Amino acid sequence: MSIYDFTVKDADGNEVALSEYEGKVLLINNSATECGFTPQYDDLQNMYEIYGDRGFVILDFPCNQFGNQAPGEMDEIVSFCDSTYGITFPIFEKIKVNGPDAAPLYKYLKSEKGFAGFDPEHELTPMLENILPQIDPDYKNNSEIKWNFTKFLIDKRGNVIERYEPTADLMEIEHKVDILLNE
Repeated sequence: MSIYDFTVKDADGNEVALSEYEGKVLLINNSATECGFTPQYDDLQNMYEIYGDRGFVILDFPCNQFGNQAPGEMDEIVSFCDSTYGITFPIFEKIKVNGPDAAPLYKYLKSEKGFAGFDPEHELTPMLENILPQIDPDYKNNSEIKWNFTKFLIDKRGNVIERYEPTADLMEIEHKVDILLNE
C-alpha cells in the first residue's frame, strides 16, 4: 500500500486520486479556521509559492474534531482561506482524522508515523499538554492525531517520510522539503 492507493474528495466533493500527485513532494495537513495554529497558513502558503514550481504540493484537509475549530461549511472554509491567507494550494473536503470514522488516508498516515512529540519551546505546547491528558491520558503513546495542523511529509515515491506535530518549526519542514525536491 502507498499514498497513491487513496482517493479523496476535493472541496467541491469531486473524487481525486492521490496518484495524480505521483512524483511530487507532498505535505498533508489537517487544518481548522479558528485554531491557535491557523496563522501557520501564511507560512504554508509562502512555502507553496517558493517550492510549488519544483513539484511541491500541500494537501489541506479541514477537520472539526479538535475544539470545534472548523465549524463552517466547505464554501465558508475555502472563502476564509482565500480571503484571509490567499491560499492557492488544494483544499479538500472536511474529514475526520481520528476514531472509527477517520478518513482511510489518515488511518494509513497514522499507521506509518506515530506521534512525534511537541516542541517544548513552542508557546502553545503548554496548552496542548494541559488539554490532551484530559481527552486521552495515553496520548503520548498512540498514533492518533493530537490537534489541528499536524503534517505528514511524503516523498516523490509516495513514502511517508516524517510526521510533524502542530508545534514543529516550519523552517525545519521547509528545509526537508528542499532536500526531498533535490533527490
